Amino acid sequence: MSFALHLAEDAARDLVDICDYIERRDSPAAAGHVLDRIEEAFAGLTEHPLRGAFPKELLDIGIREYREVFFKPYRIIYRVMDENVYVLLIADGRLEVRTLLERRLLLA
Repeated sequence: MSFALHLAEDAARDLVDICDYIERRDSPAAAGHVLDRIEEAFAGLTEHPLRGAFPKELLDIGIREYREVFFKPYRIIYRVMDENVYVLLIADGRLEVRTLLERRLLLA
């Protein structure tokens, strides 16, 4: 069974910001490569959405509604509901993301 993938506005903005940053700091080709790999991760979620781990920051406070997959160093955080996968956040895993997770997922 294939799940439908939905990209939240914030996650779409995250993706644009990541690609813009890489393009400015490296090259358009490097940005394109990262975009392709993140899109491959999205495609994997449509087939196997429960394969992702629970984000440690959320698991520590007892929240098991969200999962994450990685395209290092990027964390793709999503939620599975019925036959849908909602990508909510794409963040650089090298950064402290606890505050971002709380603001985006818990206070929304």
